[in-house]
Amino acid sequence: MAMTMSDSGASRLRRQLESGGFEARLYVKQLSQQSDGDRDLQEHRQRIQALAEETAQNLKRNVYQNYRQFIETAREISYLESEMYQLSHLLTEQKSSLESIPLTLLPAAAAAGAAAASASGGEEGVGGAGGRDHLRGQAGFFPSPGGASRDGSGPGEEGKQRTLTTLLEKVEGCRHLLETPGQYLVYNGDLVEYDADHMAQLQRVHGFLMNDCLLVATWLPQRRGMYRYNALYSLDGLAVVNVKDNPPMKDMFKLLMFPESRIFQAENAKIKREWLEVLEETKRALSEKRRREQEEAAAPRGPPQVTSKATNPFEDDEEEEPAVPEVEEEKVDLSMEWIQELPEDLDVCIAQRDFEGAVDLLDKLNHYLEDKPSPPPVKELRAKVDERVRQLTEVLVFELSPDRSLRGGPKATRRAVSQLIRLGQCTKACELFLRNRAAAVHTAIRQLRIEGATLLYIHKLCHVFFTSLLETAKEFEIDFAGTDSGCYSAFVVWARSAMGMFVDAFSKQVFDSKESLSTAAECVKVAKEHCQQLGDIGLDLTFIIHALLVKDIQGALHSYKEIIIEATKHRNSEEMWRKMNLMTPEALGKLKEEMKSCGVSNFEQYTGDDCWVNLSYTVVAFTKQTMGFLEEALKLYFPELHMVLLESLVEIILVAVQHVDYSLRCEQDPEKKAFIRQNASFLYETVLPVVEKRFEEGVGKPAKQLQDLRNASRLIRVNPESTTSVV
Repeated sequence: MAMTMSDSGASRLRRQLESGGFEARLYVKQLSQQSDGDRDLQEHRQRIQALAEETAQNLKRNVYQNYRQFIETAREISYLESEMYQLSHLLTEQKSSLESIPLTLLPAAAAAGAAAASASGGEEGVGGAGGRDHLRGQAGFFPSPGGASRDGSGPGEEGKQRTLTTLLEKVEGCRHLLETPGQYLVYNGDLVEYDADHMAQLQRVHGFLMNDCLLVATWLPQRRGMYRYNALYSLDGLAVVNVKDNPPMKDMFKLLMFPESRIFQAENAKIKREWLEVLEETKRALSEKRRREQEEAAAPRGPPQVTSKATNPFEDDEEEEPAVPEVEEEKVDLSMEWIQELPEDLDVCIAQRDFEGAVDLLDKLNHYLEDKPSPPPVKELRAKVDERVRQLTEVLVFELSPDRSLRGGPKATRRAVSQLIRLGQCTKACELFLRNRAAAVHTAIRQLRIEGATLLYIHKLCHVFFTSLLETAKEFEIDFAGTDSGCYSAFVVWARSAMGMFVDAFSKQVFDSKESLSTAAECVKVAKEHCQQLGDIGLDLTFIIHALLVKDIQGALHSYKEIIIEATKHRNSEEMWRKMNLMTPEALGKLKEEMKSCGVSNFEQYTGDDCWVNLSYTVVAFTKQTMGFLEEALKLYFPELHMVLLESLVEIILVAVQHVDYSLRCEQDPEKKAFIRQNASFLYETVLPVVEKRFEEGVGKPAKQLQDLRNASRLIRVNPESTTSVV
């Protein structure tokens, strides 16, 4: 009874969930309102879960049953197709046999053959089920010996022309093919075309193989038995390659027509083998025909030479002796299995991304054919192999393209680069490697998070950039060791370009944001230190970073110089020439430490009793600001900035010196004048020598302009007993 209630509840629940107006949200809302507690909800959840599992099992069972029916149907279709193909083949053989009987001996049989041919054409058509027609009589592999002549006249050629005309009437847009004299149909059949790169099915086609070309036509679904012209390929430039079976991709072969290639799939292995054999035999017959025509056209007066050789056996022997080695020299053994399967093996290696294996095969072939002649079979093999080399090169180029993932660092490119170098594409490998690394560096810089603190961001930026540059340089040296030195020149050019990318990001964060000179100096110092690490591998880019930063640093020095000059002028305008009172011993001690750090070691002599300093606030502030500017500027210094820094210092010092000079000449109070003279003495005898000494220590050579400024300064001597000043 409980089981019956449970089954009825499940059925009711299933009907409720399958109803068209079912809404999950309303159902859950009603269920939660009607339930007594958590236990009811859990039981209901278990019922729904059991129902879901049952539904899933039913779906699996139905899918399995449908799949079995599909397999059985496909098997029946295959059997039917095989029977139709056998019937078509029997009709074709009967037609060929009847047409080969001479019309003069068996006129009745000829009439019967024509009737059979028309019957088979009506039943089978072109491209019907099992639509493969060898046409080995009037449209066989080669011209029929009975009735076919060299000039194309006779009933055999007319029969071939009629067959070709009948078949090509079903193809739209190819009437111009019938204008070629001596052209006849060799083989035709249905094929399926696949994409050469992704192996996706494209379209159904029908191939018509003539004695000198291959016509590919596409199906017209709306017109049964009719086709539309797609392409026409001359057999002279056509290479046929067998594609190894790789389920579910099987029974395929590839046609190579420079610069493109197409892949077709036959119905089964037998049809595929027939296509390959017929194509090769037809190409061989065409090349033999062309060779005979060239020999006949090139040989002057052939018959007399043949006659003289026939009447003079001694001459025959003498002339044939040197001819034997010439024929032997033209022979190159290409019958080895690895050579016969080389194009297919290369296709497999490229598809499986076994680049090393593909290049090893190419090296093996080149080594084997080295110092050997190049007869037509070798040239044909070379053409097939060259097409694979082109495909392999394209794949390797794509591996190095910036569109691929840039993760893995420079080592991730080593595989593709080394194989390109082995293929003789050293320049292209170098270009692609450097382009890949440039994209990687650019991406790394863009992904770098901009922090609030400029110095922290610069530390991260320098670490990311110079680490990438160092790894790239090491990998470049490994990959291109022993190659043309021109690649190293390309690397230096690339490094300069990459440095420009780094400086753009650096300047945008440091100089464009108007950071203080001390912050800018610290950032430049960090960049220089990282740049000097490249010297460990023999790469010195310091001069490049100097050249790229000089303009921004000049702007920063000029801007900070103007700030100091404006501040000094503002203090000068409010100068009262009074002694400084620091109020507390702690403040006085701090000032002494600051002046000592500025290089003023004798500052004690300018301090007075308690917390007084016998210097004005303006002169003390000027000293600290000027020495701070000099210290930060020396961190930014390199030879290109020598004159800029020197001129900035001179301009700043002249502002203070001229102010003191002017105040001495204008002040009338003897006490203040003595105080001004004491400040002037501090400037000339203490501050200027310290500036000059520190500049020489930082730069490495004395500054003549600073020496001239100190020596030419008009130190005003004041007569203590007079109010007049003597210069």
